[in-house]
Amino acid sequence: MSSVQSNAPSSNRRLETFSYDDQIVRWFVIATVIWGAVALLLGAVIAFQLADWRVNLGLPWTTFGRLRPLHTNAAIFAFCGNAIFAGIYFSHQRLLKARLFNDTLSKVHFWGWQFIIVSAALTLPFGITTGKEYAELEWPIDILITLIWVVFAVNFFGTIIRRRERHIYVAIWFYIATILTVAVLHIVNSMELPVSFLKSYSMYAGVQDALVQWWYGHNAVAFFLTTPFLGLMYYFVPKAANRPVYSYRLSIIHFWSLVFIYIWAGPHHLLYTTLPEWAQTLGMIFSVSLWMPSWGGMINGLMTLRGVWNKVRTEPGLRFMATSLTFYGMSTFEGPLLSIKSINAIAHFTDWIPGHVHSGTIGWNYMLVAGILFYLVPKLWNTELYSKKLAHAQFWLATIGLVFYIVSMWVAGITQSLMWRAMDSSGKLLYPNFIETVVKIVPMYWVRAIGGTLVLISFIMMMYNLYKTAKKGKVGEEEKFEAYALDDSSVEKEASPHRKLEGWPMVFAVLSLIAILVGSAIEIVPSLLSDKYIVKMDVIKPYSPLELLGRDVYIKEGCYLCHSQTVRPMAHEVVRYGKASEAAEFVYDHPFQWGSKRTGPDLARVGGKYNDMWHYRHFYEPREVTPGSIMPRYTWLFNNKIEYKFLVKKMSVMKSLGVPYSAEEIQNSVMNAQAQAKTIADGLVSSGVPAAIMDKEIIALIAYMQRIGVDYSKAEAP
Repeated sequence: MSSVQSNAPSSNRRLETFSYDDQIVRWFVIATVIWGAVALLLGAVIAFQLADWRVNLGLPWTTFGRLRPLHTNAAIFAFCGNAIFAGIYFSHQRLLKARLFNDTLSKVHFWGWQFIIVSAALTLPFGITTGKEYAELEWPIDILITLIWVVFAVNFFGTIIRRRERHIYVAIWFYIATILTVAVLHIVNSMELPVSFLKSYSMYAGVQDALVQWWYGHNAVAFFLTTPFLGLMYYFVPKAANRPVYSYRLSIIHFWSLVFIYIWAGPHHLLYTTLPEWAQTLGMIFSVSLWMPSWGGMINGLMTLRGVWNKVRTEPGLRFMATSLTFYGMSTFEGPLLSIKSINAIAHFTDWIPGHVHSGTIGWNYMLVAGILFYLVPKLWNTELYSKKLAHAQFWLATIGLVFYIVSMWVAGITQSLMWRAMDSSGKLLYPNFIETVVKIVPMYWVRAIGGTLVLISFIMMMYNLYKTAKKGKVGEEEKFEAYALDDSSVEKEASPHRKLEGWPMVFAVLSLIAILVGSAIEIVPSLLSDKYIVKMDVIKPYSPLELLGRDVYIKEGCYLCHSQTVRPMAHEVVRYGKASEAAEFVYDHPFQWGSKRTGPDLARVGGKYNDMWHYRHFYEPREVTPGSIMPRYTWLFNNKIEYKFLVKKMSVMKSLGVPYSAEEIQNSVMNAQAQAKTIADGLVSSGVPAAIMDKEIIALIAYMQRIGVDYSKAEAP
């Protein structure tokens, strides 16, 4: 199938003159390159922070817990987001032979999206976060994201309405699925109640919050980092190779099976948790089923390059595109593999998972974006690429760096898992101290950091190459084109059903929406509307006012990024941490804090395990109590005062969300919090700590740490 449909004249069609808005594409291209460098720089920094804790610099806004969310948001929404918009706006106009619907909307979209990115950069490093991975931005920014996405959607579908090509090409199918699904994911997962201008609590709690979050989290990867890039692949690979897509029929199978199956796969992030078994099983089954459509897309892309492999070796753009498709195939093989329960039991919570994620984001997304930019920039600035030699050097540096990254994380992840689960014949852990596994894999963290640095350098090389390319080119006047207006009366009587559907884009959009809503409704709605699988436990009580404030400090510092709070029902975890978790434990957790990686030990049963002084020393200088720790020092917690200002409002919001606080508890919350703080501080002062510590954040955090898992421990007592 060719990348541009026919537009043959007929007696009742008028010839129209039009032009394309390529200026907006140039803006998004420039933003892509700038934010890509920022994202990779942040990634390199946090990689070195894991290798050497001193790289955290001792400042609150430069710690791993603060910078890691900024890195992921910059990589996904700033770098990849701007690349998506650049590619879509360039290809969409040409596939439809129509200028974008509204130039003003295009500008609003561009500047609105950049403002969102800057807002993330001004909030996340300062601990202003919801504590939900890939959805950390607070409620005002969430609303702005929704508004800008609507602007994008109106501009996109408005262009379809004014098109001069009847049938929408396969790339546009993926664009449609992306726009609709991302909107649904963002709105549902961002349901929260505001406490203040930059603080809110998730409307969901515990198990339900976990399900919604990972339905969103997995499908943010699916419908922000996969489907739009597949659409770009279907346009730019044939264009760069000057060949038609290998198989039209395969593209149909690829699209509909991927869109329908992908949305079900989220629960594979929650295997062996207290999520209902049926939801876990569905997630695993559909994840494994993703092998077929994913590899169908890879095969369609690679086979499009058949006959031009010599060109692939000499043209840097095609070389990057071919490599990206190869990494897409690798990561979409590894993903379903990791969703199989027995393998997930080994890999989950380990560094294998970041290795898998980066094989996709760097190998698939970065490589494809590089190939697209090498195609786009010379065309947009009317020139030739400045240096193919530099582009080839960039390719090898990026590839070698990525291999270092992936292999080091495979080794680290498998090492972690084997050491965690190692037990002797008597049922005792061979490595009872968690820090033993941390010390063992630090060399792999250095390898990862070096690999990430090589990728960063390769990107900087591309920046220079593209800058020199644009500088030697020039932007001329908008070129004029002619095409016949769309004739609604002409219908292809002999066309296949799907071919006819491609002529009805709004019907196509509705069917795409139905495809993703089916799985979403079946998995999520029963879990949200029914609590029958959560057996209530009377001993589980809401957090005290001070503990609630301490939990907010925990979230602000990003502790959930290195520590989990859920014990899986495996022998080695039960021996190491205590009895397996139950759903009822988390009914008051807004948001849930199960985490997705164990750089440090699980904290589900940490309450009462150590005394207050141990926690005090641990946060001030972790290596004092745990030699070899890579945790940063949190010295500012000993200077920052506890924020009581919004405590009454916080508890009122929690009550609105179903937490059973009484009116009296809310009214006296500040007094009760100060009383508990005094009790903790008095105990510390008796051990030689300065008395001024009573109103500091460390006291609230200690209160929260000492509460985690305590209620459930009471339920275990005879």
